[in-house]
Amino acid sequence: MSQQRTILLSHLRATHSVCVLGTKCLLDIYGSFPPGADSFTVQGSPGVHVCIVYNPEKIQAGPNTALWPLNRGAEVTVTTVVPSEHINDNKVKVVYYGGNGKVLLGSARLYLTSIALSLHVDTSRDGTVDIKNTSKASWTWGPYGHGAILLVNCDRDDADSQGTDNVDMEISSYADLKDMSCLSLKSQGPKTFFKTNKVLLHVSPSYSEKLRVFHRTATDIDYKHVLGSDTLFYEVEYDGEEEHTFYVEGLSFPDAGFSGLVYIGVTLLEVTEKGIPESPVFTEKVVFRMAPWIMTPNTLPPQEVFVCSLPENADFLEQISELAKSANCKLTVCSEVDSRKDRWIQDEMEFGYTEAPHKYFPVVFDSPRNRGLKDFPFTKILGPDFGYSTREPINEFDVTAMDSFGNLEVSPPVTVRGKAYPLGRILIGSVVLTNTGRRMTQVVRDFLYAQQVQAPVELYSDWLIVGHVDEFMTFVPAQNQKGFRLLLSSPTACYRLFQEKQKQGHGGAILLQGRDTHQKTIDDVLSDEKRRAESHYVQDKISEGPARRVDRKLKPGRVCVEKLLYAMLKERISEIAPDTLKYLQIPTPRPEPICKSLMCIGNICTNTWLPVLDEYWHLYKYDVGSLYLHPREVLHQLLEQLYEHYFSIKGYVLQDRELYELLNASSVLCIQSYMRGERGVLYNAIYKAAEKISKRVTLCQTLYV
Repeated sequence: MSQQRTILLSHLRATHSVCVLGTKCLLDIYGSFPPGADSFTVQGSPGVHVCIVYNPEKIQAGPNTALWPLNRGAEVTVTTVVPSEHINDNKVKVVYYGGNGKVLLGSARLYLTSIALSLHVDTSRDGTVDIKNTSKASWTWGPYGHGAILLVNCDRDDADSQGTDNVDMEISSYADLKDMSCLSLKSQGPKTFFKTNKVLLHVSPSYSEKLRVFHRTATDIDYKHVLGSDTLFYEVEYDGEEEHTFYVEGLSFPDAGFSGLVYIGVTLLEVTEKGIPESPVFTEKVVFRMAPWIMTPNTLPPQEVFVCSLPENADFLEQISELAKSANCKLTVCSEVDSRKDRWIQDEMEFGYTEAPHKYFPVVFDSPRNRGLKDFPFTKILGPDFGYSTREPINEFDVTAMDSFGNLEVSPPVTVRGKAYPLGRILIGSVVLTNTGRRMTQVVRDFLYAQQVQAPVELYSDWLIVGHVDEFMTFVPAQNQKGFRLLLSSPTACYRLFQEKQKQGHGGAILLQGRDTHQKTIDDVLSDEKRRAESHYVQDKISEGPARRVDRKLKPGRVCVEKLLYAMLKERISEIAPDTLKYLQIPTPRPEPICKSLMCIGNICTNTWLPVLDEYWHLYKYDVGSLYLHPREVLHQLLEQLYEHYFSIKGYVLQDRELYELLNASSVLCIQSYMRGERGVLYNAIYKAAEKISKRVTLCQTLYV
């Protein structure tokens, strides 16, 4: 509702004004009153509710007080109960007295016209316009939230149209109308009032390009464009109707600089006399939020499969056709003419949807890669109740392989540290901790983040030649508590399988027989040290990729330091001295650090400590074989403390590649020294490793915390 307005009264002449139902009018009884007046009384006609607001410390009054002191801050507010049937049919009279209320000095009269005027939208999100809901000017998320929703009309209901429905300024069909949200303007009062005063519908210039408003005519056939684009105001002509119906069309999804919220207001302008500007006496606003574009995970049952037809994939098409038939879903084949020999249809587009309480339709999101398939989403998928959207940078040379939508995935519904993501989370492959390297173009990333409902996570994938996140991970349905499993590529698992087959006597088996001119056997692969090193590098990147958050350098959570340390030591020892693995077990952490003198690495955390490094020099007095302080235990306790810093700084997991490699290199050096029995080298390695890692952790604090 509008703010409280003030009406100036005068004892010299009558005042005429308007009061909108649901609003308060403050009567200025002090601006013009008879000289010598010291008190007053006020009363209204049956359709007016009068309220006296006063300070009890200055004015003592009872429930039946009628005479009020004039100059002690008492305020008079009035509200109307029902709309007027005639102009000025509500009256308020203020009588002024002097001589402590004994002498009548004069009176001020107010004639009020009571008007009902209000906007209504589907605030409760049940598909119907709410008449009594008072929360129409605010918007909240969630199943128990409130606020109207606006669809972006990005489909094409008219087959003769050259673009999406939101590019024209007309309603072409009933189907087009159903993509819009209803807005109702209700008014009630004397007919002559609306003929002499003005009712304006208006939008702000800041988002006038984000919506259009159409006014339904009395014939219910024509719809007049009245707001949006260059039109900011529309005067509603009174034609005897108490309700005017408008249809609001969304034009743009949320994006950088646009939250998705748009407001439409109605203002009543009171016309007093010719030559005097109209005065706004009432304003009300309603809010809509643009429905976001929502990605769908591939764990949902398929409805339609898209595939490209090329001369060399006839067998593949036949198999896909049989699979689609068995899954009872539609198969759409993109011809070689339409694809222009571009087979990467997954890279060209991503499917999602947009939804309001009254309507739902899928929306294809077209990538900016613009290769052979660039026209396919627009020309072959856009249609009735199937929308289209795209984002492209101003400079086409800013587009890289990272902008293909094989680099855009979404998880199934997940709960992360107690926070539910019922629509899943968007996954984007990206570069990490550097200004160089490849990253999805800013306009696409801005668009994805602006949708809000699938909070994106950027994963490190720039280590790949192509760089797409779907090259090493995907989600599949599963009969478990979550309903899905995350599948990761694993060169290590492949090597393990090859080793098993080699032991079974299949080392001479040819890989990819008939598909590669350079035939390789399992023995060839296992003996190729360069390939093994490359595969180890790839496995390392895959293992850390899904766990690494790029959008935030700190990741809440804790890990089991003992198990992680055990796994790391086991891997390193297996490379250096495999026969000692039997002596390595998951250690039980001590309740306290070895040394009593404590210090904080880099002053990062007050409750995570590293023993003072100098204390380690006192370990020389202990025998290497002592059960009290075995060098392996010393190494474990040190690395345990270091990993506490690595994995739990201020309760967060710090993902820092250089620190990780320092820890691994230090552990190798320490284990080598221990295996050779070089105690001095071991302790010196421990000291230098701790010094380097301490400096790096301090730097990490500066960079990330």
